[in-house]
Amino acid sequence: MKITMGALAAGVGFGAATSLINALSSPYGELGAPLAGTVWASAAKVLSLLMDAGWSWAALAVGWLAGTPVRGALVGALALIAATGAYYVTDAFASGAGTEMVRWWVAGLPLGLVLGAVGAAIRRPGLIGLLAALTVPVGAAVQMVVLPPRPHLTLTPTIVLAEVIVWTAAVFSAGWVVYRFWAARRTAVAG
Repeated sequence: MKITMGALAAGVGFGAATSLINALSSPYGELGAPLAGTVWASAAKVLSLLMDAGWSWAALAVGWLAGTPVRGALVGALALIAATGAYYVTDAFASGAGTEMVRWWVAGLPLGLVLGAVGAAIRRPGLIGLLAALTVPVGAAVQMVVLPPRPHLTLTPTIVLAEVIVWTAAVFSAGWVVYRFWAARRTAVAG
């Protein structure tokens, strides 16, 4: 019950924060217009590019070390459904935008189930745990290649900074996961 409530709270917090950051990063919206041209607008844009990316939503679902694949699947799905609901409710207040909430709930349910089950396998020893732990960093790298965070045709310093942050985090995370895997293997062989 505790992990379920945590997933719901984290989902609500993540979804609302993502929507709010998006509203603050837009110079055309009521919340973002006063920040236009300031360092705060640039910071909001970087955060928006990081938080509103598919890999970060996937990380929300994968991040629950729920113990069993079934619990992980349920908690991952709950986190995504709560995040989606909070995102669109906040979006309606922050920017007055229309909603595609039901469409994203339909997509988020099966994705949350799968990603949550993957997250539950992260602590497993061996190749299964390694592959599960590499899901988010590899997913982030793939998204950076296939669908980089470039809402404009020209690269801006904000976009470059967001891309550098994602690539750096993906490489360091994957390196840490592989290091941990090989250290566990050496310990098992030596023991």
